[in-house]
Amino acid sequence: MNPTALIVIDMQNAFLHSDGENYYPEATQVIAPVKDLVEKARDSQCLIVHTLDRHRVGLPDFEQRRLPVHGLEGGFDAGFFDGFGPKPGRDLEVEIVKRRYSAFFSTDLALLLRECGIENTLICGVKTNVCVRATAQDAFAHGFHVRVVREATNSNRANLAAASLEDIDRYLGKAIDLDAATQLLGAGAA
Repeated sequence: MNPTALIVIDMQNAFLHSDGENYYPEATQVIAPVKDLVEKARDSQCLIVHTLDRHRVGLPDFEQRRLPVHGLEGGFDAGFFDGFGPKPGRDLEVEIVKRRYSAFFSTDLALLLRECGIENTLICGVKTNVCVRATAQDAFAHGFHVRVVREATNSNRANLAAASLEDIDRYLGKAIDLDAATQLLGAGAA
């Protein structure tokens, strides 16, 4: 198996559909680059992890102390945006449901990556300054090499996205461009 995993963060209706509860117009700019990365990862036999920000209906959730109720199970916003999510019948694609910003927190993501021999994480999706950054930080803390793809992530607050990419590049791994990311997927190492 390729030692690089593509982690696709929250490509769901909440952010990307114009009727989504957390929609922001700039989010649609990541659709094409993320699709390109997913296709390259499929061609390169990489593990692809598709995350969803999803919360339980009617039960307390600590995240709701900071954010309005969102991404409720079974609802439109909690679903993958058209064209995203694991490809049916492909063993190397999994879904990870998360209830916090990081895809690692209280999920089996680190265990999955270790069992699959993954050394390198290539992270894309929304939003740079929240879920992408939190996932990158935890990937680093778990001992994985971290790469975040600049054109394949963004935020509704450009200044925070830029600061997050600078922090990731300085302290956690590397912020790289789309061409470098596709080359890394093909090479099997980040």
